[in-house]
Amino acid sequence: MMKAIRVSSTGGVEKMIYESIAKPTISKDTDVIIKNHYIGVNFIDTYHRSGLYKLPLPFTLGREGSGIVEEVGSSAANKFKVGDRVCYFSPDSYADYTLVPEQSVFKLPDNVDFKSGAAYPLQGMTGHYLVRSTFKLESKHTCLIQAGAGGLGQILIQMAKILGAKVITTVSTPEKEEICKKLGADVIINYNQGNNLEELAKLVKQSNDGNGVDVVYDGVGASTWKQSLFSLKPLGMLCLIGNASGPVPPIDPLLLSTNGSLFLTRPTLAHYIAEKGSMEQRMKEIFNWVEQGKLVLSNPTIIDLERASDAHSLLEGRTSKGKILLKPSDI
Repeated sequence: MMKAIRVSSTGGVEKMIYESIAKPTISKDTDVIIKNHYIGVNFIDTYHRSGLYKLPLPFTLGREGSGIVEEVGSSAANKFKVGDRVCYFSPDSYADYTLVPEQSVFKLPDNVDFKSGAAYPLQGMTGHYLVRSTFKLESKHTCLIQAGAGGLGQILIQMAKILGAKVITTVSTPEKEEICKKLGADVIINYNQGNNLEELAKLVKQSNDGNGVDVVYDGVGASTWKQSLFSLKPLGMLCLIGNASGPVPPIDPLLLSTNGSLFLTRPTLAHYIAEKGSMEQRMKEIFNWVEQGKLVLSNPTIIDLERASDAHSLLEGRTSKGKILLKPSDI
């Protein structure tokens, strides 16, 4: 038996139950069982718990983690061995152990710790596909990153600066301003300090010589999407990547044409790692940046697995700063 955070009916954080369930067993020769050391917490976990994104009930929460290989199937043994330090992107991570298909497991470099290993599979690869594939960010570009002090926001700021782009970002507190400044953001707009959120597009353009930006990465959603769209230059792209303030309503396509023949996308990670080897390729570059000190995990919040509901409350209250990780009781 093992401990896990289970959801039997969707709703608020009270639906997250810390309970004993059967430890996973190898059922396919490509299976890998991982003893979790740290587990990443992401907004998508709150969407699954609330029922915004539907999953068959009951289910174990979570989508990423890091730890030690406990057991491997016969085919997976060609790639992994018991005791390997690994990270993964796969369901059911809010648990002591997780069963993961071998194609979703990645070996950790020797000098990358378990905290970084758990922090980067979902958000790291999300940031990577956003700047490398959805909109290929270059030094000639300017981007707007909404909520720059959040877990994904911090990753996006650093990746954008690695690629040489100008970064404008938004925050809600002076403390979060300092976080983004240390990460290298060029312009930081605090929309709770004398700035009206409804004037965000105007402020963005004022900070960019009167011009709109090439791309906006918006994980906030309902409260910001329109100002994000108005912040773009003609032919710019709005990447909607989350619903922190609520889902974005249906958008009239004419809004895109009348504001400069804009592009709009609502991408998801699964489609950007569907091709064989793509996850490994993305994780390899991410951890190269980590090893080079270009991509830094800044003071993650560590919460015991049994208190995972506190992590969801922090995320949904938009009071968290950076990555939140869960730690099983025996680690």
